[in-house]
Amino acid sequence: MKTEKRGNILIKEMNVYHEASEMLDLQLKSYQFEAELIGTSNIPPLRDTVESIQQSGETFLGYYMEEEICGVISHKAENNEMDIHRLFVHPAHFRKGIAKRLLTFIEKSTEAMVVKVATATKNTPAIHFYQKNGFRKLCEEKVEENLSITHFIKEVEQRSFVKE
Repeated sequence: MKTEKRGNILIKEMNVYHEASEMLDLQLKSYQFEAELIGTSNIPPLRDTVESIQQSGETFLGYYMEEEICGVISHKAENNEMDIHRLFVHPAHFRKGIAKRLLTFIEKSTEAMVVKVATATKNTPAIHFYQKNGFRKLCEEKVEENLSITHFIKEVEQRSFVKE
């Protein structure tokens, strides 16, 4: 994955061992907001620990503004598919285009032909965000009494990559 720098903004791969605590702090702030929005605090990102993040096997990319971490996206990729596991932004930076920039960055950087993502069905801002960005709904899955997850998929345009 490459790095993107524009002015005081930097998107780069994060070191999960050195930056997990910082990631977790931001994740808890962002997903607490989602938990309030959907009416349940029993969502997996709120149960994460530094160790669970470090052992996730995910690749994490951070969005930095003035050297402050403002957003994170994580994914796993295999067999021409990328599965986005997390996409979160600090609540103070909502609606500034950070999630869009992170999503666009990984879509342009991947050789995967398909990108998958899931979010809480009651998280209407996230549902609209993914649909607006070309994802189509696959299915809904009831996880527990007060929590359903909506799964999305997007076919990514094939590009030719030049290996450096």
